[in-house]
Amino acid sequence: MPCRAILALALIFTLAALSPAFATAEHRYGKNEYAIIQGGRAPNGKLSVAAHGGGESGSEGFRIYLMAEPGHRRLMTLDNVNDDNILDSAPDAFHAAWSQDSRTVAVSFRSERHIVTLNLYAIDGGRARLVAGPDLFRDVTGRSVDIKTDGDMRTSVPALTWQAPRRFHLTEYRVFVLDDTALADKLGPLGKVSKRDGGGNTIQFSAEADGELLPDGRIRMGKPVPGRFEELE
Repeated sequence: MPCRAILALALIFTLAALSPAFATAEHRYGKNEYAIIQGGRAPNGKLSVAAHGGGESGSEGFRIYLMAEPGHRRLMTLDNVNDDNILDSAPDAFHAAWSQDSRTVAVSFRSERHIVTLNLYAIDGGRARLVAGPDLFRDVTGRSVDIKTDGDMRTSVPALTWQAPRRFHLTEYRVFVLDDTALADKLGPLGKVSKRDGGGNTIQFSAEADGELLPDGRIRMGKPVPGRFEELE
């Protein structure tokens, strides 16, 4: 199996490996400690992404920061990462994937035990702007899923790897628990349905595709193909 076909699940398994129970990874930060997250150093050596929080667990007022290097000076906070939407606070529980030209960075983290959020930021000088990221499930089904309110989705794991400064490969893996198989019918070869003991269905969505960041900030995705499916108990 190609290495990139495994990437969709690699991130959550790395995070989940904290313990068999998918324990929360916490870190007590020092007052002036801004710890660089996994993969947080930009290829140009001038920027990094670092985490900081307060309290015993490190989650109070938690934020992710764009830092200037090598002086490790704060430039700004990154949008859509805060104490309301994180599960972990340890820097090693956050992952950054920088483009080769250091102009775009994807930041992944757990929002729930089996839910990974992927944020994409355009970097311009010392500023980071959150951009609308790719969503293969939305492209296939025509709808987005709100991870805070849609209780039918039990797992969501996107993973992005860079192929060139503006080109990337995206994998998405999701698991839904539903009474019927209408979603699986819509997904076709990108979906797999399994009957649940006691009734209902477990539906997996697994897809991957190449994408490109366009000059106007939009994203163009190629046609998704089936990814890896798990053997669920």
